[in-house]
Amino acid sequence: MNDHLPEAVRRGLEEAHKLARRKASRLSLHIGDDRIPVLRHWDTGFAVDAERAPVLRGGIVDLYDGKEHLVRCLVVTSREEAGERVFEYKLATPPMSHPPADFVRARPEPDGLIEKLS
Repeated sequence: MNDHLPEAVRRGLEEAHKLARRKASRLSLHIGDDRIPVLRHWDTGFAVDAERAPVLRGGIVDLYDGKEHLVRCLVVTSREEAGERVFEYKLATPPMSHPPADFVRARPEPDGLIEKLS
């Protein structure tokens, strides 16, 4: 059906579809201080607007759902398809509230202390 449309109309429709997908998604890609809306997401990758995303390979990026930090990803490939920059990642780790310990803890730390009642 789009084969019979003028080129300007076809480009306008593609831009409108991109804008609608960008507004519908709450997911965003954070690279340093840059925030880029995620257009599509699946188990091993995601896609963003090709004009806004850098070419990454071997980079660490963060995916957010609104303000909630979902995962930190190690990007292994990046390619451009139909106006989208498609990223594939091999490692996605959930965010941690504290850095991992590089030693064995002798005993577990208490969650709280019970005060002595007198």
